[in-house]
Amino acid sequence: MSAAKLAAISQRRYLIPFRSQLLPAIFSETLVIGCGVAGLRAALAAAEHGEVILLAKDELSRSNTEWAQGGIAAVLAEDDSSSEHINDTLTAGAGLCDVDSVRTLVEEGPGEIAHLIELGMRFDRDEHGALALAREGGHGRRRIVHTDGDATGHELSRALTAACKAHPRIRIFEKCFGLDLLTSGGGALGEDRVLGAITHHPKYGLQIVWARAVILASGGMGQLWRETTNTRIATGDGVAMAWRAGAAIADLEFVQFHPTALYVAGAARSLISEAVRGEGALLIDRAGRRFMESRHPLCELAPRDIVSRSIVEHLAATQDPNVFLDARALGSAGFRKRFPGLHALLSSYSIDPGTTPIPVMPAAHYTIGGVWTDLDGFTGVPGLYACGECACNGLHGANRLASNSLLEGLVFGRRAGNAAARSDFSPRSNVRIISDIRPSDKGELDLIDVRSSLRSAMWRNVGIVRAGNRLADAHDMIDFWCRYSLDKIFDDLAGWEIQNMLSCAVVVAQAAHAREESRGTHTRSDFPNPRPTESVRRLYRITAETPQLRAVLPGAKVVCA
Repeated sequence: MSAAKLAAISQRRYLIPFRSQLLPAIFSETLVIGCGVAGLRAALAAAEHGEVILLAKDELSRSNTEWAQGGIAAVLAEDDSSSEHINDTLTAGAGLCDVDSVRTLVEEGPGEIAHLIELGMRFDRDEHGALALAREGGHGRRRIVHTDGDATGHELSRALTAACKAHPRIRIFEKCFGLDLLTSGGGALGEDRVLGAITHHPKYGLQIVWARAVILASGGMGQLWRETTNTRIATGDGVAMAWRAGAAIADLEFVQFHPTALYVAGAARSLISEAVRGEGALLIDRAGRRFMESRHPLCELAPRDIVSRSIVEHLAATQDPNVFLDARALGSAGFRKRFPGLHALLSSYSIDPGTTPIPVMPAAHYTIGGVWTDLDGFTGVPGLYACGECACNGLHGANRLASNSLLEGLVFGRRAGNAAARSDFSPRSNVRIISDIRPSDKGELDLIDVRSSLRSAMWRNVGIVRAGNRLADAHDMIDFWCRYSLDKIFDDLAGWEIQNMLSCAVVVAQAAHAREESRGTHTRSDFPNPRPTESVRRLYRITAETPQLRAVLPGAKVVCA
């Protein structure tokens, strides 16, 4: 997609017209947008220094964190070491990890586990009372702590949510959607600082939350793809908001597709945890043959990008719709004991994993890229911080190591909360921001059709294996939908979500087209090998003149393109 086309679809600063002085105003020292692990942890950290408002797009329990199965990776065993966890992370990241980010995560991780235990989070323990540790793909040691086998995310959300609800300086606004970040430039890009956000609640309507600092912790954009393990609300809202406000975006070509999502016709693509393979489950085809032995020395426990790609290639060769995860060695009782939640899910489809292989296929799972930040979550835009899946500080490189994401939310959520709370800016009620958007004279498209078509196009053309011609097709389709959707004024969540999804899709497709190599989760059939000249990180940013690829932070791995 040309710079001219990017400029044409990115001119609007705000999604809706408004005058700030006419809207109800709420004040807080820190505003946190997002209620997953990163947002909850950031809110707790910021609340140690001042008042916090926490926005949840839906109910507090509606986040990807709530459904996380595998666990949290941390160096806790005597036979493990920080250097080994660092090396495993760097290996998975395929040469694009920021070493300082990785070291920070690994070294500060054990302290976050101790903090969770203080908050009352339950972890599975062995017969001696020690933390039970599991192993997942890409890890050389058992270092994954978990709860009730496969309910880690639920228990983590419970513990952090309870702590936030009990904190006297945290106010929680559920079902409150953040539309846009407010900047003092009054509609121009790259000016001044973030002052808060304009929000919408189905009961109270539009409101403005003025804040000293805003922390984006709104999760990923898994709903861009037809096959996904993500909840319906994962529509890239935070990345799109930051993009419109002038923040830099990085690494969106790297999207992790989980190898094993339940494949039942008509059912949601529920995640089958990597921990199942960690306990010995094997990948087989319809004929019962294993195929990972010839693909990687770690076989089924190879990094996720390798396993996902291997499944896709094997399906192309066999013309089968799916492969199978064979956990029969665990037995029915053993599987039920280790993975009670998964056992209940599979039983609802009359699948007994102790006797029947589980039908699986890859699905979009984790957004590796996002809003570019430093180690404290600072985006480069004064007053704006980001953490968790919507952020990118180089930690994951080109591929996320299993179970590093929940730890990322904890470590960098805390750091962002502390940094944001140190802001000495005071929001002023006399600031006036005007968004003057004229109604569009172009034809209208059906939003349901646009959302469905976008997700199908992204799955076909910007999926696990990509090619230049198919990415060009995606460019053209996205450009068309953008021209007839991003110019509209919507007054409901569905409209705002599709506008955010289209904005994110623009950058994902552009980044995938620009990276002419295969690295980590990004595979190009027309450029099948990694290229040393491509071992760089591109940062995308809208400027006042035109969106472009540009270097906005120093470093050897950041280049103009």
